[in-house]
Amino acid sequence: MEFYMKKALRAVALGLTLSLCMVMMSACQGKKETEKSWTPPSGTTTEEVPEESTEEPETSETEETFEEGYPVELTDIYGNKSVIKAKPQKVVSCSPACTEIIYSIGQGSTLVGRTTVCNYPAEAESVESIGDMYDPDIEKIVSLEPDLVIADSSILPEAAYNKMVELGLNVVIVNEGTTLDGVYTKIETFGKIFHADAEAAQVVEDMKAKIASVQEAIKDVRLHPSVYYVVGFGDGGDWTATGDTFISDIIEAAGGDNIAKDGQYYMYNVEDLVSQDPNIIILPSWADGTFQTTAPYSELTAVKEGNVIVLPSTDTLDRQCARNADALEMLAKLFYPECFEEEQAA
Repeated sequence: MEFYMKKALRAVALGLTLSLCMVMMSACQGKKETEKSWTPPSGTTTEEVPEESTEEPETSETEETFEEGYPVELTDIYGNKSVIKAKPQKVVSCSPACTEIIYSIGQGSTLVGRTTVCNYPAEAESVESIGDMYDPDIEKIVSLEPDLVIADSSILPEAAYNKMVELGLNVVIVNEGTTLDGVYTKIETFGKIFHADAEAAQVVEDMKAKIASVQEAIKDVRLHPSVYYVVGFGDGGDWTATGDTFISDIIEAAGGDNIAKDGQYYMYNVEDLVSQDPNIIILPSWADGTFQTTAPYSELTAVKEGNVIVLPSTDTLDRQCARNADALEMLAKLFYPECFEEEQAA
């Protein structure tokens, strides 16, 4: 009996061993089948699984590099955006004020085009002309191959701007300020455009120093003359330096009381001019004689008493540029000659 029991146990053990071997063989076979059925990723030529790379993936796009100080991005009052990627080498100026600032910060050599009225400094007149600032010759501008066309926001017509942009020109419209501080900002903007920040800062510093000196000379004056600056007059309406203009700021900083300081957009009413009856009239040379003999201007006290200041040129007063400080000094000396007697004697 015991013999048969041992024999049976051996048979069971043998069966279990054979079953275990069959399971292991089946598992190995399944693994081989799995390895054979693996498909490598597209582009892989080896049957081995590629190792994950720790290197950054290459890109066909290269980051654009710029020279120091660039790019300079500007947005004008109309929402037009422009980007200056490098220091301008060939520039067309569509404004005499812009031309003056470019020269004042030492960048006159970049000018290849200017308007017929860009007459300061003298060397500007030797630069190629692009015609009238309100109707520039666009074909001429294109032929000059400028990398930058620059203009004041109040001058360049929209149609001319659009046409130049369509032709692929980089056009920058510089915002005009309505105060003396705005003039400083404008000059500093030119410094950024030409990467001449130090030169622009020096121009502004010199302007402020001259103005401070003038205001120190007139600080004790108590009675300030009422002033009216003639920009235009006659059937077309009356135009003057209203309170929202940098010219008004110059007049006030020079010690004058601008009667049009509450006006806007250079427009003024002749009835208000007559009722205000200013102490001093500032007159451009082109209006000299005609203004004084035309009613109702001929009835103004300043005209009757000869308190009309005729300016041979209004460029220093009308253009936003470094010479605005000179205009302020000129007006202060005309308003208060007694405050500068020692200086004039020297």
